[in-house]
Amino acid sequence: MVLRKLECGSAADGDVAVGCKYCSEGSKMVLFVTGKCNTGCKYCPVSLERKGRAGTYANELKVSSDEDVIGEAEAMDAMGTGITGGDPLCDIDLTLHYILLMKNHFGPEHHIHLYTSMIDPEKIRLLRDAGLDEVRFHPRENEWNNFDTSDLKKVVSIEGLDVGIEVPSLPGREKDLESMISKAFSAGVSFVNLNELEFSESNWDMMKDNGYLLKDDISSAIKGSEEVSLALIDAHPGERIHFCSSSFKGGTQLRRRLIRRAEHTAKDYEIVTDDGTILKGLLYADDLNEAAEFLRTEYDVPDSLIFIDTSKNRMETAPWILQEIADELPYKCYIIEEYPTADRLEVERMPLGRHAH
Repeated sequence: MVLRKLECGSAADGDVAVGCKYCSEGSKMVLFVTGKCNTGCKYCPVSLERKGRAGTYANELKVSSDEDVIGEAEAMDAMGTGITGGDPLCDIDLTLHYILLMKNHFGPEHHIHLYTSMIDPEKIRLLRDAGLDEVRFHPRENEWNNFDTSDLKKVVSIEGLDVGIEVPSLPGREKDLESMISKAFSAGVSFVNLNELEFSESNWDMMKDNGYLLKDDISSAIKGSEEVSLALIDAHPGERIHFCSSSFKGGTQLRRRLIRRAEHTAKDYEIVTDDGTILKGLLYADDLNEAAEFLRTEYDVPDSLIFIDTSKNRMETAPWILQEIADELPYKCYIIEEYPTADRLEVERMPLGRHAH
């Protein structure tokens, strides 16, 4: 075994899958096609807002048109797309539509991988014909100890498709996981991904009922999941097995995606932080146009550093300018930190000047 220690406790024997390389760079858009799924995994971490429901999201953006999907991909200069759910095969027509959309717009080099629990050779062949590059199967938990690979072998035989297995490492299920992984490699899969199991809002009760404990006080990872993953890698020397830690998924991978999007979308007056958030100044006034003119004439603030957001009834400007002049202004002023995502979730707000409190 040549075990390579990766970032944030992740590890691998052999090269990681192509889709994982793009994800680790933060250059893959997450396309959540539908929340519908027929598998019913007790540990499913999908949010209550999305679980079991129709609805498509491109990263954090609720999609209402093809333009939304393309726009989000362009906003982060995506090199690829990871299609997930729910289970994308529960709406095969919509999934096919999005694969064709992305390939037609960005070209064949735009890498697309997909997650599904359905090992359905006919549907996977349709997806491959549309342009799917990589598929990751999530066998049902009750099938791990008696894994039927007949359909998996048919999928593996599809030309031009990279096929793998991706499952969470469940403490106490080491033997079943080892059996399933051995059969999967014998069937011809090229890689196996093992994810550190995590608590979430939607699976908290089920995980607690099954006796799982938190790994520590600073993460949502499950105690023992990492150890199971490393033992499984050790049991399969020379095979392509990748352990992806909870801290890498929730920290490094997400942060890099945020930084990538922020750097491509930040306005002249916005500052991109090391965490990928945005800093900017806010000014509130009864007459925003009058306030903007006041900044132009009295402080020589250029138009490129002023934006009137009529939807939120506020002016946005450079935080470094507002910090210097806020004490002299008759307006409520703030510096805010927010995510560069479509929803622009505000993280923190700092009051400036005499009128902000």
